[in-house]
Amino acid sequence: MKKKVIYFAALVMIACAATACEILDDCKVCKTVTTDTSTSQVTEGIEVEYCGAALLAIEAKGVTKIGNLETVYECR
Repeated sequence: MKKKVIYFAALVMIACAATACEILDDCKVCKTVTTDTSTSQVTEGIEVEYCGAALLAIEAKGVTKIGNLETVYECR
């Protein structure tokens, strides 16, 4: 009986450890950085934490150009 309890507790601990976002380093803090190409003025957005699929989508985005403005996500 004790053996079953120990196995169950170990299984629960492994399951919790495998799904924790912070443990897997699956999260990053990202912000937008917009540069005006005509004046070289840089504007930074607020930092937001992204995890999992949302993080992959942010990292897959390239530079977005609208007129003289170039916007890119920077993550750390």
